[in-house]
Amino acid sequence: MPTQEIRERVNRRLEELYRRHLSLHDDEIVSYYDPGTGYYKPEPIAEAEQKPFAISLATTDGEVFDAGDHTLQFALQSISKVFVYGLALEAHGRDRVLERVGVEPSGDAFNSIVFDERNNRPYNPMVNAGALATTYLVGERETAESALERILGALRRYAGNRSLEVDEDTFEAEMRSADRNRATAYLMRSDGMLAGDVEATLALYLRQCSVRITCRDLAVMAATLANGGVNPATGEQALTARYVRDVLSVMHTCGMYDFAGHWAYAIGIPAKSGVSGGIMAVVPGKLGIGVFSPGLDAYGNSVRGTAVCEEISDLLGLHVFAEDSEDTLLGPARPF
Repeated sequence: MPTQEIRERVNRRLEELYRRHLSLHDDEIVSYYDPGTGYYKPEPIAEAEQKPFAISLATTDGEVFDAGDHTLQFALQSISKVFVYGLALEAHGRDRVLERVGVEPSGDAFNSIVFDERNNRPYNPMVNAGALATTYLVGERETAESALERILGALRRYAGNRSLEVDEDTFEAEMRSADRNRATAYLMRSDGMLAGDVEATLALYLRQCSVRITCRDLAVMAATLANGGVNPATGEQALTARYVRDVLSVMHTCGMYDFAGHWAYAIGIPAKSGVSGGIMAVVPGKLGIGVFSPGLDAYGNSVRGTAVCEEISDLLGLHVFAEDSEDTLLGPARPF
């Protein structure tokens, strides 16, 4: 466990990181996501919705460090795909899930209606088409209510937060603007990638995306993956250890959509973004990183979130191929 001196140093460095990035990047923001319309727009958006920014770090020994608006809630959005993919693996096993959804980067935007035609499946579970497939697998043998409870139960175990719930206003807004996802789902059913009630699958998918979390929740969820699927604060097993490797592998290659290659090159740790402005990054065996800032780049990723993760990775030598990647956040070598 870190000493009080180390805790104070990390808190001080994290606050410096937060304040520095808070004053930067506004000119790099391309858009904000509006769930009411499903469109991205730079303006108009209320200033109060533009400015939130938070950074949280959670270590695998249960320590959590925060800076900024870390208690502010936002929709999980596409980050939920990570955890539902894990649920599908536990429910059906690796081979069955691979029949339904692949593990190859698509090279396309997250909402592209493009499939792996050779294998008649979506390219990976981190794009919308693949997430619809994994959500379908989770709900295949259950009622909509029980499937949602399974998903919520898993998310609560990852976060160590029993109060996580679907935000119904967000869900209703997403349903009103779900034409592209609806078209994707019906096309998938016509090609045999989905079966049954498409509307029920779509609703379950949008409900999982509408779960409200905080930046601190996000960091703890990441730390749970970093800790072999065991929540470091509660000791609860959120995901069977054998499937953590699968989840992290797909996050590493596909989690940042058509920015995934650059992310792997420049930052080099598994991560997943959501259009509400969250980014979750995992340093296996060490820590989880959560960042929230709603301003998005052209790929739909948080501008400040990407910049913060890149700086942390560089300062701590976290890139998987970095010579000093054995350094830890709390170790003596390169404290930021």
